[in-house]
Order: sequence, then structure tokens, then C-alpha cells
Amino acid sequence: MNQFNFISRRDALRRMGDGFGGLALASMLSEAAAATHSTAHVPHSIPKAKAVIQLYMHGGPSHVDLLDPKPMLNKFHDKTPPGEVADDEKRTKNLMGSPYQFKKCGESGLEFSEIQPFVSQHADEIAVVRSMFTEHRNHEQAIWMAQTGLTVAGRPTLGSWVTYGLGSENRNLPSFVALPDPKGQSVDGVRNWSSGWLPPRFQGTVFREQGSPVLHLEPSQPRPKEVTEGRFRLLKQLNQRHLVERSGELELEARIQSFEMASRMQLAATDALNLAQETPETQKLYGIDNPTTKSYGTRCLMARRLVERGVRFVSLFMAGQPWDTHSNNNKGTKACCDRTDLPIGGLITDLKRRGLLDSTLILWGGEFGRTPGAQQTKKNIEFGRDHHPYGFSVWMAGGGIKGGQAYGATDDFGYRAIENRTQTANLHATILHLLGLDHEILTYPHDGRDERLTDLYDAKVIKDLIV
Repeated sequence: MNQFNFISRRDALRRMGDGFGGLALASMLSEAAAATHSTAHVPHSIPKAKAVIQLYMHGGPSHVDLLDPKPMLNKFHDKTPPGEVADDEKRTKNLMGSPYQFKKCGESGLEFSEIQPFVSQHADEIAVVRSMFTEHRNHEQAIWMAQTGLTVAGRPTLGSWVTYGLGSENRNLPSFVALPDPKGQSVDGVRNWSSGWLPPRFQGTVFREQGSPVLHLEPSQPRPKEVTEGRFRLLKQLNQRHLVERSGELELEARIQSFEMASRMQLAATDALNLAQETPETQKLYGIDNPTTKSYGTRCLMARRLVERGVRFVSLFMAGQPWDTHSNNNKGTKACCDRTDLPIGGLITDLKRRGLLDSTLILWGGEFGRTPGAQQTKKNIEFGRDHHPYGFSVWMAGGGIKGGQAYGATDDFGYRAIENRTQTANLHATILHLLGLDHEILTYPHDGRDERLTDLYDAKVIKDLIV
């Protein structure tokens, strides 16, 4: 009698316990030669970048304190805004100048705030888009716009679209990795790396900064090789039968693929994230020797090691929304820079000296900016800045970006984008283009229509940003 009559797949999984990653280890080792083969797809055009490192700044960084110097804002500090830039929503008080000095940096003279001493060293590699605008002033909706292209929940993120379009260059590692802050979840949680209605295999895989990079990757107790091989063969047979009986179940297919990926990651992920292999000089470059920068620096170094090994898209997140400076804007903005500026500067330096910057696109930014006007939420608390969707800044570097430039502009007070106004869809179209993907061709059938990242918009690639 067939053995499947005696045991179900569910019973087998329940009895086998933890350590599913080990189940396919034997298979992985027998396929070592095949493991080096790419599962990448052919792009639509010749790409300038092969990978993206997204440095997402939850909360909305203050553009007028970081990337968009406004002398007129300082001149009219504590005065009523002129009519043409008045806060028509009555959310803020008088204008508030920035306490930070801006400096011309690099040969290009691109201006950065003094609280970014390490990132500003790479001014000639960076293009700042000063004319971004978005469609909502609430965090969640603005995050959805920045990450998925529309102000509605449940859509695929940029990282998922990239991996859907390009596939993987390393079958032993996920093509999309999320690096959350160990101190807590970011606003909007797992939706920051969700695949939405794309097949689940395109969602981001979470790697941890501390401890084992992936939970449950290793069994709690070592097992003999023969036991591991036998368990793998049984599980593979059960999975194949279960899948045949439920054809078209994308979640099931993705889960089976996840088990197989977990087995391959036992060796690959452990090696990729073994930062002890890095020299003390490199670790210091990322600020791992400093308690203030250690956490973010560790994840920046993890990101470099992952793209070095063929991971397509790596997203770094911060706990909560630290750039959301409704009060104590000056202290809060500087504190965020103290945590991130040195590691990001080190990341650019390291990518450049390893010959990876030309093929790695770095994307820095949040969901919106901060108001030029002052906001105070509590008495005896220093003024802050409110959410500001009408004009703000992001920057990109490497991966085909023409650095040393500021693209677009806001008005004299940083209130509205007025020159080369840049909607999120244009930014997304440009990122996909740098990766060799045409945003109009990259579609997925959903609810009876072909959807895309830049859906509902007549998006254009920003050619001035590209080498």
C-alpha cells in the first residue's frame, strides 16, 4: 500500500518540528553546481544598475534643514509667511529658519547641511531631487505612495516590483531583503516590504541585525546526515503531492519555495552576514565601533555584503518614525543624522572603493518633508515642523545617477515645488529605467487589468538625473 495512505502532509510537518531549513540541505549540496546559475530575467534595456539599497527615512525628514537651503526662510524667521506661500491649512505658526549652516561640497558645490558631514563628502556622486511632492499628509497614505505608487494599501512595494521584473542573481539568497530596526517596527510594519497582490515569493525577506539572521533557519538540535536526508525526501514528496492537488495556489507554492530557499540560505546567509570577516577599518568606517551609529552601521554593512552577493533590493528601516519632528525639530533632526550620516557615508565610500557604486543605486528619502512654518504641540517644548507634502527632497547616488546636482526647486521658503515638479511616479519610473525596466511594460494582471508601479500616472523618466 502507498505510504501516503498512512500519513498526511500536515501530520508530517507537525511531527517533524522545527528547523525546516535543514530539510533540504542535502539537496542543496547535491546541486552545488546548479546553485551558481542565475535565475535573472532579461531586462527591457541595458541596465545601468544591478541592485538598489533603499535607505527609508520614516517620518519625513526636514528638507529645509538638510538638503534645500533657504536664506529667505532665515531672513523672515518668526515672521508671518508671505501670501503666496501661506499655510492655507492653518497648521503652523510663523516661519522658522534653520539653525544649521549649509556648505558647498565637492567640486560640484552641491549644498548640504552641516549636520551631514559624511554624506556631504560624496556630493559629486549624489543627485538631490528638491522638487518632490506627494498627495497626502498622513504618514500611512504617504508611505504607500512612496513605497507602492498610490495612496491605497495592499499594493506591491518598489522592491517587489524590481524582483518581479529582474528575478534573482543568487538562488541561495532572497532577491529582496528587508533590514528592520531591532529596536522596533517601523510605521506601517510589514507592508513596507509586502508584495501586495504580486505572488508572495516577491515579498521582502526579513534578515535580523542581531543573532541568527533568519529565524528558525537552523534546527534547535543537530541531526545526523541520514536523518536530514530522509526527512527531506519525505517532505519533498508530500509537498509535490500537496501542490498537484492544489494547483494555482500561489501562497502554497511560495511557502514550498521558502522551505527550499531556507535550506540554501543555511550556508549562504550565514556567510553573507558574518561581519567578523570584515576588517576593523571597514567596521569603523560604518561606525560599528560607536554606540550611536552601531545599529544603523551594521545594517548598512549588511546591505553592502548582500548586494555584493547578488541580492537585487535591500531596504533599511528605522524604528517608529524618528524623522517625525512635530516638536524639538532641531534636536530631533540632528539626532537622526547622528545615527545615520556616518554609516551612509561609509556605505558610499565602501561601495565606491570596491567598484560596486556604479552598479548599485542608493535611494534616500521619506514619505514627505517638514513645514517651513513652526509647530508647537506642548508648552515649554521647542518648536517643531509639521508634515509637508507640497515640496520636499530625496537623493540618489550610484547606479547610473549623474551626481553633483540639485534637480528641481521649491520656492524661496521651501513651501511648494515650483521647478521640475517631481511626482512619485516619475521617481519610480526613473529607478526602474536605471535597472533596465520599462515602467509601462512591467505589468501584472490583477482584477481584470494590467497593473503597474506607475499606475494612473503619465510617468516620465527623469533623463537629467541619468549619466
